[in-house]
Amino acid sequence: MALQMSLNVEEHMDWKGQKANPRKHGGAKAASITCVVEVLENLVFLSNATNFVAYFIKSMHYPTAEAANMVTNFLGTSFLLTIFGGFICDSFFTRFKTFIIFCAIELLGLILLTFQALYHPLQPEINRRPSLYQAAILYTGLYAIAIGVGGVKASLPAHGADQLDRGNQRSLSAFFNWFFFSLCTGGLIASTVMIWIEENRGWNWSFLISIVALSIALCIFAIGFPIYRYKHPKGSAITRIFKVRVQLLHDCRFLDKALLDDTISAADVEETKTFLGLLPIFASTIMMNCCLAQLHTFSVQQGSIMNRKLKDFQIPTQSMTVFPLIIMLASITLYEHYLNTLKKKVSTAYYIFHPLKRIGLGLALASGAMVVAAMVEAKRQKAAERNEATISVFWLGWQYLLLGVSDMLTLGGMLEFFYSQAPDNMRSICTALSWCSTSMGYFLSSVLVSVTNFITGKFGHQWLGGHDLNHTHLDFFYTILSVLNFLNFLNFIYWARRY
Repeated sequence: MALQMSLNVEEHMDWKGQKANPRKHGGAKAASITCVVEVLENLVFLSNATNFVAYFIKSMHYPTAEAANMVTNFLGTSFLLTIFGGFICDSFFTRFKTFIIFCAIELLGLILLTFQALYHPLQPEINRRPSLYQAAILYTGLYAIAIGVGGVKASLPAHGADQLDRGNQRSLSAFFNWFFFSLCTGGLIASTVMIWIEENRGWNWSFLISIVALSIALCIFAIGFPIYRYKHPKGSAITRIFKVRVQLLHDCRFLDKALLDDTISAADVEETKTFLGLLPIFASTIMMNCCLAQLHTFSVQQGSIMNRKLKDFQIPTQSMTVFPLIIMLASITLYEHYLNTLKKKVSTAYYIFHPLKRIGLGLALASGAMVVAAMVEAKRQKAAERNEATISVFWLGWQYLLLGVSDMLTLGGMLEFFYSQAPDNMRSICTALSWCSTSMGYFLSSVLVSVTNFITGKFGHQWLGGHDLNHTHLDFFYTILSVLNFLNFLNFIYWARRY
């Protein structure tokens, strides 16, 4: 499918509602503010998400499998709600207002969880599950954060990209690369400083620091309002799409028949064609995110029972993400430098690293990562069966590395691809498809864990049941994920060639 461009003409306004002045509003300076904010926002999100499994098990006393599913459900809901946040951006509020509203909601959720962590009567007694009242507070705070994250992640990257000229594809590509760099920087701080604070100073300090960091992010973003340029919404694009009478979803040419309806314009039909064309690409990335979900659940549990000593230092399992994050940060810098150098020699340098090619490479790496993960888990279990010394946690580094690079290529490619291909009035929703894919992947992970336990339980022993990983078949589960992701990769190639 050829690149689709919206028939609508872009119009940007300043904060006073007047036509934006290119010399005063927008540009790289305004876009860079969103990158700074993303460092703090992702620091808060990942520092909590990475450690929720341990918090739910140790402080709230949930079983291991249930705690893992609680985390994947929380992450899945957070990313799924980006579609709702994107709908709000495109239909009712500017992306600036959407960020302010949803960031405030996330902040309120953090305050509620912090209060529960500080006030011990709101926590269950040792070896007892939370009461209905305690669980209600936990879930209210948890999903207030999820709602806030959904709106923030839908509005922030689209708002940043709006500050740049959409016709300059190289400029947009650079922005999304540096936006992802900021995302990884926040993750790096979360995996080092915040992990150390949580393990040495406790949950209370972690939650308090998260509140301060998110408050600073909100202030920094708000201070930039005089130099931003704004795109005012023009009503619901989703409503317009539903008005278009789709005759045959697999052949978008039939959508032209919708023009027989006097209430439907050519722009509405073109908008629908473009959006429907993005959906197969979106669906093809879900399985990769299912593999990625394992880093926040079973990989953390694996690391907790492996040898984490480095001389006299005990490595926190969650900090294993440091290695791929460092490599990703370095690779983004090298990528930008190499592309800028190549651009001087080859005018078509951008197309060598087209977003679809980056996504495809990311999906392929995810399959390899799960093969490696299965081999490492099999090695760990054999050592445990023979009562040998536990193997080093650094063996998990390979799956963290491969999945980390896979995430960089896939998510970075999706953010750029969906924004650049989106109709003018659907950029937030289409950009949100990148996060929604992550959501579907986490939900799929929960479903596959439950289905695997149900089926294998029929044969006498659940592969992923119980609290002790030494008596599970996590390696078999990883193998299944590898096969499913490889089949999904083939599916992606089919749709990418047709686009």
